[in-house]
Amino acid sequence: MAPGRLAFLGLCLVLIGLNLRTAFSSFAAVLTEVRASGTVPEWAVSLLTTAPVTLLGVFAPLAPVLARRFGSKRVLLGAMAVLTCGLLVRPSEWGQEGHLPGLILGTVLCGGAIALCNVILPSEVKQDFPHRLGLMGGLYTAAMVASAALGAGFTYPIYQATGDWAAALLFWAFPAVAITLLFVPVAVRARPVRGSAEHGGANVWGSATAWHVTLYMLFQAMTSFSVFAWLAPILRERGIDGATAGLMVSASIVLQVLGSLFAPTLAARMWDQRGLNVTLAVMTSLGFALSVLGPIELVWLWIALLGLGQGALTAAALTMIMLRTRDAHTAVNLSGMMQGVGYGVGSVGTLLVAQIHQATGSFTLAGFAFLGIGVGASVFGYLAGRRRSVGRAGGMNAVH
Repeated sequence: MAPGRLAFLGLCLVLIGLNLRTAFSSFAAVLTEVRASGTVPEWAVSLLTTAPVTLLGVFAPLAPVLARRFGSKRVLLGAMAVLTCGLLVRPSEWGQEGHLPGLILGTVLCGGAIALCNVILPSEVKQDFPHRLGLMGGLYTAAMVASAALGAGFTYPIYQATGDWAAALLFWAFPAVAITLLFVPVAVRARPVRGSAEHGGANVWGSATAWHVTLYMLFQAMTSFSVFAWLAPILRERGIDGATAGLMVSASIVLQVLGSLFAPTLAARMWDQRGLNVTLAVMTSLGFALSVLGPIELVWLWIALLGLGQGALTAAALTMIMLRTRDAHTAVNLSGMMQGVGYGVGSVGTLLVAQIHQATGSFTLAGFAFLGIGVGASVFGYLAGRRRSVGRAGGMNAVH
């Protein structure tokens, strides 16, 4: 591919990543206003806040099948079009039914589309940027983390300006429309996928290495989504006022962006990633646990440890897809397995925290629980970090 086209493709992949978390964080930003409107029952609010993560796991296994049939770039384009439709449908009113049908249908469309993009992006990087895995992996994972911050940070000001939570949610359809249109020429020029059904890549479900990477992702996901859902309530329970707690969550997300930028490059330059994976798992679990249990005077230190660790841990887990596979077909298979199981089962982390708090009236036990989750992430991070390829018993070629 010509350098200019390759640079344009890289820009598009980063911009796609920048659209993959705003659907989730924007709804959370105006959740209080949605509740206050009285148009959405409480059971639906619970569904709309917990279902998106589950949907990521449900739809992820479809991505390898669609990629083999239509080609990964066309699947990306289709997923972005579906995401745009979901963002447009989500805030719409349906006559006497109100906002509820649109919110449910829009959430399903967004969840399915984001799941497909989550799976396809690492294989695209593997295929088109084989000598820039660290750089491109860092850029698109940082964009994904930054998208959560954008949704969380800008949705409420838009609501304040318009006085309408539906308009604030609708705003996020416009960036999705823009990148969908921008990506059309890339998808149209993509080569046909002749023969890709016959060469579907290695069987990841029978690979021990693939399971190590998948379980590493699972424990990472348990922590990651719990941080997004519960860090602010945890800080509030510890006596920190709402404004300061919001500032701390924002600072944590900024540090996550920084962590996600450096981790893929560092991982790609290492002989193996065992030490890196274990270090990041320990940083994240300690940061989370100490935010719950540690001295409140040092809470900014715990937030910094958690933010850097979590961003780098997420990026390192996604980078394993590229480093543990030999071709793009196997990469998309591993990505589908890893994110299907990882997000599908990993979403129980948020429910675990909720159940602990409901049963005890405190987040204290959750702090100890996440120390245990950190042990799991460390064990499988160590195993996933060994110099192995999926589908091959021996070592793997060096990656730079």
